[in-house]
Amino acid sequence: MNLLRTLTTVSGMTLVSRVTGLARESLKATVFGAGTAMDAFEVAFRLPNILRRMFAEGAFSQAFVPVLSEYQRVRGQEATCDLVGRVAALLALVLLGVTVLGVLAAPWLVYVLASGFAATPGKVDLTAQMIRIVFPYILFVSLVSLAGGVLNVYRRFAIPAFTPVLLNLAIIGAAIFLAPYFDPPIVALAWGVLLGGIAQLAFQIVPLARIGMLPRPRLDLRDEGVRRILLLMGPAVLGVSAAQISALINTQLAAWLGDGRISWITYADRLMEFPTALLGVALGTVLLPTLAKHHADDNPTEYSALLDWGLRLAFLLALPAALALWLLSVPLVTTLYQYGKFGIADVWQTRAALLGYAVGLLALILVKILAPGFYARQHMRTPVTIAFVTVLVALAFALILMRPLGHAGLTLATSLGAAVNAGALFWFLRRRGHYRPAPGWGRFLAKVGVALVVLAGVLVWLTAPAAVWFAAGLAERAARLAGLVAAGGIAYFATLFALGFRLADFNRRES
Repeated sequence: MNLLRTLTTVSGMTLVSRVTGLARESLKATVFGAGTAMDAFEVAFRLPNILRRMFAEGAFSQAFVPVLSEYQRVRGQEATCDLVGRVAALLALVLLGVTVLGVLAAPWLVYVLASGFAATPGKVDLTAQMIRIVFPYILFVSLVSLAGGVLNVYRRFAIPAFTPVLLNLAIIGAAIFLAPYFDPPIVALAWGVLLGGIAQLAFQIVPLARIGMLPRPRLDLRDEGVRRILLLMGPAVLGVSAAQISALINTQLAAWLGDGRISWITYADRLMEFPTALLGVALGTVLLPTLAKHHADDNPTEYSALLDWGLRLAFLLALPAALALWLLSVPLVTTLYQYGKFGIADVWQTRAALLGYAVGLLALILVKILAPGFYARQHMRTPVTIAFVTVLVALAFALILMRPLGHAGLTLATSLGAAVNAGALFWFLRRRGHYRPAPGWGRFLAKVGVALVVLAGVLVWLTAPAAVWFAAGLAERAARLAGLVAAGGIAYFATLFALGFRLADFNRRES
């Protein structure tokens, strides 16, 4: 298996997902703007989304994939399929209970998530109404994550990477076709989330059946594999919870800053998710099962070399992405969002949040590469401890920065916390000998630095003033932005080529 080709496939499917995601956010901004109703929806969707990241894509995947990889490699197909069935039964039972509790506790959850909403009449009730609708999404999407983990272990990476497209399409369809039939129209988006969760789960059934891994649910808490996964999930939940606790704290703080802040942060976050997913999530998806294989094979040399490969790709691609987000913030926000109810003031406020996030883009991606260095070894304690320290650091920065910088201080605090997280993970991997940098990092970074200077010069030279972007229509904005991205990409990679970089240098084959 060529890992670079596999990564390209996963990134390609993720690209489709993020493009439809940006179309979804652009449509939401046009139809609903960034006011009270959109704040209510974003908060209603935030808790099931946080739970998804904690229990499904986060702690569950980190515990499930290494154990499943070991079963598939050592114990054979039948034992692996039995493990999947037992885990599916337990996961469905637990999440059904969580869903029922979430629906019943919806009004109280609003105060947990955004107590500042009480200052606006009707905002708490609207948020609670949408929480009841979207909460079952956690059940469906968690089972989707189980299916995705199985497919990734069997190196069927494309299907799980494409699946989020269905959620985006469901929300887009709800905004276009269902919104006129709801009062208020924003409630249609909540139903779009639920329909998207159902569609994502249905989409996984045939691929699982083709590899003979369609679960046969059977509850058995005494099963050795299930117990191992539960033991690994305990600290993993704590570690992932740290990041989500930080997100909840930011939501609370943003709610107290006034209407629109949560929406501006969310729109900026969607732009940040584009490079984070294309590189960080894709690399993490490809690295985790392969690292787990090297650990099971007791091959520390290949283990370290694989981490080095991932880190070099991150620096090569994340740094120009961060620079572009900073220099093209106004073109990006105006092109994607400034239509309908999303005005010029919203552009500047969303841009401020985006600049705070852009500072930490590289660190956010590095965390998704370095953390699997521990998860693949089924070693959860160190990343958990680091994650909780990061929460405290990010909270301290948020409280310090939110007063002078407003909601942009919250996104900058997230970036600074990510930098602490990535730095600590790197230090412990090095200290324990799990990662040894390959020779040539100094020359590598120097060449990337030169290419970044060229990229910055080209973008500054070609980017028109903000007033031009505000006055332009959709077609002109899209054409200008595409031209800037193309010119910047050509300048960056041509400089790297002139300095001796070749695509073949990043090829890596795995058996």
